[in-house]
Amino acid sequence: MTSRSSRKIRVSALAIGLLASGVALADAHLDPQLVNKLASALPTDELQVVVTYQQSGPVTAAQVQALKALGIEKGVTMHTLPIAGALATPAEIEALRQRDDVVSIYHNAPLRFFNKEQREISGAARVVQNPNDFGKAIPYSGRGVTVMVNDSGIDATHEDIKLGENVVENVLAPQNILAELAAIAAPGIVPMTYLEGQPNTDLGSGHGTHCAGTIGGTGERSNGLYRGVAPGADMIGYGSGGVLLILDAVGGLDYAATHQFTFDAPVRVTSNSWGSSGKFDPLNPVNVSTYELYKRGIVSVFAAGNDGPGEDTHNPYAQAPWVVSVGAGEKDGVLTSFSSRGKRGESGTFTMPDGKQWTYFNEPTVVATGVDIVSTRALTGALPPLAAEQDAANLTPAHLPFYTHMSGTSMATPHVSGVIALMLEANPDLTPAQIKAILEETATNMTGRLPWEAGAGHLNAYAAVAMAQGLRDDYGRTVNLLREFNANALLAPGGDPLPFEIFFSPVGEVESQSFEVGADVAWVAARAQVDANTIAVVLTDPDGNRYGSSITLPVLGDTAVTGAPGKPGTWTVTVRGIGSVSGVALDPASVTNGYAAPGNIAGEISFLKSAGFTGMDDVGNHPARQAIEFAVANRLVDGYSDRKFRPDQVLRRSELAQYLGMGASIRQSLPLDGSRSFSDLSVSSPAYAYAEAAVAKGASLRDLTWNQDGVMRLVNGGFKPSSSVNRTDLAYALVQAQGLQAEARAFDGELTAFFNGQRVPVRDASQVPADLRGYAQLALDTGVLNARFGIEQGPFDLQPKVVAYFDPGQSVTRAAYAVAAGRFMTQFQTAED
Repeated sequence: MTSRSSRKIRVSALAIGLLASGVALADAHLDPQLVNKLASALPTDELQVVVTYQQSGPVTAAQVQALKALGIEKGVTMHTLPIAGALATPAEIEALRQRDDVVSIYHNAPLRFFNKEQREISGAARVVQNPNDFGKAIPYSGRGVTVMVNDSGIDATHEDIKLGENVVENVLAPQNILAELAAIAAPGIVPMTYLEGQPNTDLGSGHGTHCAGTIGGTGERSNGLYRGVAPGADMIGYGSGGVLLILDAVGGLDYAATHQFTFDAPVRVTSNSWGSSGKFDPLNPVNVSTYELYKRGIVSVFAAGNDGPGEDTHNPYAQAPWVVSVGAGEKDGVLTSFSSRGKRGESGTFTMPDGKQWTYFNEPTVVATGVDIVSTRALTGALPPLAAEQDAANLTPAHLPFYTHMSGTSMATPHVSGVIALMLEANPDLTPAQIKAILEETATNMTGRLPWEAGAGHLNAYAAVAMAQGLRDDYGRTVNLLREFNANALLAPGGDPLPFEIFFSPVGEVESQSFEVGADVAWVAARAQVDANTIAVVLTDPDGNRYGSSITLPVLGDTAVTGAPGKPGTWTVTVRGIGSVSGVALDPASVTNGYAAPGNIAGEISFLKSAGFTGMDDVGNHPARQAIEFAVANRLVDGYSDRKFRPDQVLRRSELAQYLGMGASIRQSLPLDGSRSFSDLSVSSPAYAYAEAAVAKGASLRDLTWNQDGVMRLVNGGFKPSSSVNRTDLAYALVQAQGLQAEARAFDGELTAFFNGQRVPVRDASQVPADLRGYAQLALDTGVLNARFGIEQGPFDLQPKVVAYFDPGQSVTRAAYAVAAGRFMTQFQTAED
């Protein structure tokens, strides 16, 4: 296995949008459903669309006026989110698409919310459904492993997580034991006490019950539809209320260590969907406790936190190098906005009391799905209004009493805990360090996401179990976190932080502070430490785009952090209060500045400056320089070892496979039987693992079935690594990577391109193979490739007409791929904004 500590360098890369002030990468993204609607719509038809703007705050009055100026008269705007719903004609949609402040336009389509999708995208369902892949007659289920749910407790009266069956113990811990002791007249230092064998210990939120169902719920109440990852695992519930105090959390970890061998299966995993804010301290009682569990062979899994998208919002307990930190993704494979981020380049070496030296990196370990997760409902748990609405709209009446929706890194964490149970069933001898290494080495690179944001990438449970069993030991060669790059974007500290102090008033004008940002600044961040108040910090850039932090909450989190790509000019920083709770607006009329107590909020603004690029000395005067720099900064492409990029060189198939693996959310895939998918590329070649992943079924992270064809196709049974890539090849790859195989293959119309609100026939459509015309169409419609337009006028034509060409056989240069990769990233991440 590739050791996590074997990384020789840690490269700082520019954030998404570093080059946003340069070349626009694409028009606003239209989702495929809307494209299909437009194809059959009449000019007068009004379509239901959802418009997302490029900002962090609500739709502004000026943007509403812009909608009206385009002729759009019917719609609705959100109170807090940068989203509007509208009725618009095809021409109005095309005009709206051209606006610089519009990120995407989607058809107002129905949504589906299921826990099985969480199992599918990670591959956990594939592990259970395909035991023959692992040489097993009975599927892995977590059998022989006990997982402790260190949370608000478990309602073990639920048939899916029943006490005496898969819940082997349910502990009601004292709530704030120090306060209880203070109320007792008799002095004394007494041992921790708790009530065991309790049918229901989740007496407040229902949080722990939901987590337990994700780990090991049997799905009995849903005929298996909402079963957990490891239904054969045993579980212990440790209910310490909301886990608001350190001692409560330590009490649960202590119970796991004390009772490790009490039950039929040893305690090997603790699932901890809670945390705090602030800097990592190895001597914090929680960190010391998890270290002790580590030495006993118990792996602790922690939620990264829900304080994103600002930098340096990572749960400090999740930063311990001996634990697994879990970020949250959407069900389409993007990192969700609320998932906490680490801090780029931050690491440190320290020595624990036992004399062992450790190095921590402030970044998550992996990401798993954590949005709109359906799992077990506690009968006594409080149900947020938004969850009640989702449940009523999306669950059948038969399931409604027993299941509910929740979102958060709290929901992603138990999913990873369940996968670890599967790994330990496959190999009980794994140490916590080996488990963490396998999770990293089998992960899927997430498009445009760097280690400080998403760690090694998205969880791949199928590969992780295979590696745990020992079927393959050579995963990891494609993981961006674990490899070196020839071309890199560099960042440098931007000088001393700038302090600010702002008085917040719930009504009337709120103070703001202006400051200047230079052209060399790549990233702007604002941070405030808040004592017992509920505010968010908001940055506004010179173009009016707003970037808000998460809300600070007393006890749970006292730090507000936000960040934004640098733009030269005058910025402002201000603060706001809570606008809504669980999706319910606290001030529907928007007459206040949000719910928070009045008072002074102090903080500081810091900067990161661009220090240029290395490893690409030959792109300085190239027309595509900014697009290449953008792609390098976001790990979509790489240069050569001789410090050249060679922008005008034709892209080879081996390079396409590598770049898709780096930046198109392609799962790692190696044949478990040791065979090879092709013979014309050596196993020792750096390109081999990328090529296997590219041609494998289920390559795209968005393919929940794992049955779609690869993002590249073999050529006469070979991979042909040195062959060039043409535009048809690229269209296939980038559309397949979006998980749009069914849509592409269902296309049977005329190949057209959008121009000025109209579809223009593509003149060279006949040169595109018939089975690939749908891919060419979707590549054009989703904006990852452009058509080439021209003007024609015959000798007897009164007016010239626009014509379009796809140029299907044209070879793709490395610069052209960098442009397409940037566009792909822009549209791929639309769902998280």
